[in-house]
Amino acid sequence: MNAGWNPSTVRLCPLSPETDLARIRRFCEDQTPAEFRDQMRVEADVRGRSVTILECRPPWTPELVDWSRQRLAQMRFDPETSLWSLYWADRNSRWHRYDDLDPGPIGDVLGEIGADPTCIFWG
Repeated sequence: MNAGWNPSTVRLCPLSPETDLARIRRFCEDQTPAEFRDQMRVEADVRGRSVTILECRPPWTPELVDWSRQRLAQMRFDPETSLWSLYWADRNSRWHRYDDLDPGPIGDVLGEIGADPTCIFWG
């Protein structure tokens, strides 16, 4: 055994945030069947350690060109704990911590958004 190596000081590397981002993107794709993606889709915007889930819809008048984007949820990654916190947007587009779920792994956070027991994300 290497004299300089101490197994009690080794920190196991958690899953990469890149792996979590792939799960988030797959979650977004799964929210809209392929045959309806010309009418609506769910997307993820990544900015730093935050990921915002958006519901997107096509222009509703010929004068508009861009799809509308409605904020549904935001997840924030804490590199110290490797856990994600969940936030919801109020009517003024301000983010608030979602109190019904403690910070946790991305699967738990996505599960809460999908189930939406408080109807705060999907309405």
